[in-house]
Amino acid sequence: MSRKLVSINEAASFLGVSAQTLRRWEREGKLMADERTEGGRRRYDLARLRPEQFHAPEAARRTIAYARVSSHDQKDDLERQKQVLELYCARQGWTFEVVADPGSGMNYHKKGLKRLLDDVVEGRVGRLVITHKDRCSPSARRRTWKW
Repeated sequence: MSRKLVSINEAASFLGVSAQTLRRWEREGKLMADERTEGGRRRYDLARLRPEQFHAPEAARRTIAYARVSSHDQKDDLERQKQVLELYCARQGWTFEVVADPGSGMNYHKKGLKRLLDDVVEGRVGRLVITHKDRCSPSARRRTWKW
């Protein structure tokens, strides 16, 4: 039986991560390429790759509701966003956590957002809910993401 070996980009797409993440997982010993080409390029056997081995089980992945305002003067708006998110998540029957940050969306220097992104990268977040499409970054396009 022959194996189908694919490039790092195809393997990353299959797992729903970036090629850079696969390289990091290799450095950390979580994953090894099945072969390397003469030029040193990684090749992976899709039959051996299992997305569940790299992510927490669905039951362990959390729903995060993220709220952000542009300045500290908008605390009332931040509280309104949090209330809307809490009501929405509760009506869906989800167990959730609210993360809120005051501060501009033009940079990523926010404690809550940094923690949120780390949790997403590590596979601990299964669903992200926001009130406005620009809460996570100026280019965000969706209100809810599911991993």
